Amino acid sequence: MVNVTLPDGSVRQFDAPVTVAQVASSIGAGLAKAALAGRVDGKLVDTSHVIDADAQLSIVTDKDADGLDLIRHSTAHLLAFAVKSLFPDAQVTIGPVIEDGFYYDFAYKRPFTPDDLVAIEKKMAELAKQDIPVTRSVMPRDKAVTFFKEIGEAYKAEIIASIPSNEDISLYREGDFIDLCRGPHVPSTGKLKHFKLMKLAGAYWRGDSKNEMLQRVYGTAWAKKEDLEAYLHRLEEAEKRDHRRLSKQLDLLHMQEEAPGMVFWHPKGWIVWQQIEQYMRQKFVEYGYQEVRTPAVMDRSMWEKSGHWENYHENMFTTSSENRDYAVKPMNCPGHVQIFNSGLHSYRDLPMRLAEFGSCHRNEPSGALHGIMRVRGFTQDDAHIFCTEQQVEQEVADFIVMLEKCYADFGFHDVLVKLSTRPEKRVGSDESWDKAEAALAAALARNKLAYDLQPGEGAFYGPKVEFTLKDSIGRLWQCGTIQLDFNLPVRLDAEFVDEDNARKHPVMLHRAILGSMERFIGILIEHHAGNFPMWLAPVQVMVMNISERQTEYAEKVTQALRQAGIRAISDLSNNKITYKIREHSLQKLPYQVVVGDKEVETEVVAVRARGNQDLGQMSLEALIARMQDEVLTRQ
Repeated sequence: MVNVTLPDGSVRQFDAPVTVAQVASSIGAGLAKAALAGRVDGKLVDTSHVIDADAQLSIVTDKDADGLDLIRHSTAHLLAFAVKSLFPDAQVTIGPVIEDGFYYDFAYKRPFTPDDLVAIEKKMAELAKQDIPVTRSVMPRDKAVTFFKEIGEAYKAEIIASIPSNEDISLYREGDFIDLCRGPHVPSTGKLKHFKLMKLAGAYWRGDSKNEMLQRVYGTAWAKKEDLEAYLHRLEEAEKRDHRRLSKQLDLLHMQEEAPGMVFWHPKGWIVWQQIEQYMRQKFVEYGYQEVRTPAVMDRSMWEKSGHWENYHENMFTTSSENRDYAVKPMNCPGHVQIFNSGLHSYRDLPMRLAEFGSCHRNEPSGALHGIMRVRGFTQDDAHIFCTEQQVEQEVADFIVMLEKCYADFGFHDVLVKLSTRPEKRVGSDESWDKAEAALAAALARNKLAYDLQPGEGAFYGPKVEFTLKDSIGRLWQCGTIQLDFNLPVRLDAEFVDEDNARKHPVMLHRAILGSMERFIGILIEHHAGNFPMWLAPVQVMVMNISERQTEYAEKVTQALRQAGIRAISDLSNNKITYKIREHSLQKLPYQVVVGDKEVETEVVAVRARGNQDLGQMSLEALIARMQDEVLTRQ
């Protein structure tokens, strides 16, 4: 007798061992048809998995997160099946699930083309329509190596040869295609209905540039047709919002090969930067931070003592002078500890909050660079709080209030929160970790923030909270963080005198709201599609005349706006007014002001707002009041 306990607590009894599929059928035909896999005593398994002892079982369908991963994993194998069907000489390598999809790497005698991609996707659809069963088998390791060598799959044979010889190898077959895989997989290709191949790329075998170049095919797969369509629409919208294209269109910045991963800020882009920096400075003052500045280059011994040289050296830019080795700082933490250490502090001096727009450099691989989202030279809105253990909860709670206010002012109202706790390898006592994790959780609770727990995902030196923004088209961007550090104050000899006159190490809180200024500006560009809110727009209003007769009045209006603190420029060219309006609309300006003979006579202005809104005539005073209110309220 086998007792199977279902998620609702009910128990089904079977006289003999039973498969997951059979249990699903016993519950109902609808569930049997929808079943993609099962979770037996917490382990994800195929629907063909046999339950031969009492167990807990949940049936996995496409409504579950596991189900979507299963669909994508199985679609990657369907891709390989289609490629082998069309190009028998191609060799398959690996095909994992990635965010929103999957990829598979192939070795083939010639590059795949866009036409090949169309043919492969068509073949995948044919194979899916045939509803071919996907079956699992097991083979001894050495036999599996021989088998894959015999069928010409050298890469698979190499992968299997790296597995311990005493392990059996899990294989999956669909039709005449067989592949190495731990599984599980959907029960048949007919479960795979909504997919699309996205692009081709190159990839080195096993990620090593010394190895041969393979061809990577990227794809996406979804449970429902509408989910696939929504994703493709989101990609289309993301393409329109690409910060690299908009930065060029709006003349904000550029990058060039002579300075890879570094940004050349143009006047308009630098205005955006300055507005953000000055805003954050106001917040520093409001929340009790002291702004500091630390050296960009420090001696190797400092980085050795902090641990960066040993653990991060390959990502650091280094130099030497007069027989001394130096590193360009990849982060600001050690410099802030030096400022803390420059004097003897009492517990009464804590918390001490040191903030810096710190210019950092990291030697990122060239292949990882991506516009201003991933660069080598960047500036952090960085701060470090030195405090006692008893002060941690209050400091974290205050930081969260500050962070939420900042994000709202930049137009982000949907923030996801994750709490990462102690990993296996860590420094500090369990008692310290208990207090730290409890303090972070309490601060989140105090601010009524729901959060996801990430057990074991904290750094070795302390737990952390991560804040992720959801942008206007649903993409997620991890930006803010606050992290406890038990390690660096000890390594760099940071101490304070406690009320019992004993010297103790402070707790160090690493915190950032924007993260990298460059990346955050890239996120802002894409979030707003280049339509910066009034307070951030590099040019807030364009003043235009209809003919030369209004030139003097247009200049007077422009000067009045500037004196009121509005970033205004004028277009006094001989172009037709319709041309001017069209051209400046492409610059996504918040306002355009038109002056003709009627406006001169009555000393008013004709106002157009972004989005082709005609606001009609108004007095210059009324326009200035409207604009100043928008800037003040950050609408």
